[in-house]
Amino acid sequence: MILVEIPGQEILKACHLVLDFNGTLAIDGKLIEGVRPLLGILSLQLAVHVLTADTFGTARQELSGINCKVKILDAAMQDIQKEAYVRTLGNKQVVAIGNGLNDALMLKNAALGIVVLQKEGASYKTLINADLVCNNIIDALELIVYPKRISASLRN
Repeated sequence: MILVEIPGQEILKACHLVLDFNGTLAIDGKLIEGVRPLLGILSLQLAVHVLTADTFGTARQELSGINCKVKILDAAMQDIQKEAYVRTLGNKQVVAIGNGLNDALMLKNAALGIVVLQKEGASYKTLINADLVCNNIIDALELIVYPKRISASLRN
């Protein structure tokens, strides 16, 4: 669990990190350099979940050796599947990171939603449903490793 004290808000008590794969952790089906060690660090404090359509069929292989649960989604209504997954975990205990349109509801319903703007870009609808915007996944994961950064951005 991580605790994040954000002035003017409730203390964030996160137990789960829910991530999109393609466009977020990976580009063109390949894990982005630097992601593996950060997920290793975070998996010591949080249960890590990766939700993906697995467009390139590489998610399980790319994530092998990382302490995480990988869920391959059905083709239809992926946004609803991701939202439901977050709710089953207890959305007030979830930090979620994504970039695509199918991540919008997941980010909206998580206690903390982070959108990343990388090579695939990010959906406008996902952007407006996020609490924070990061340039890349490394910055987003480091926010969680160093939670005072979250406090600095979200204080009221």
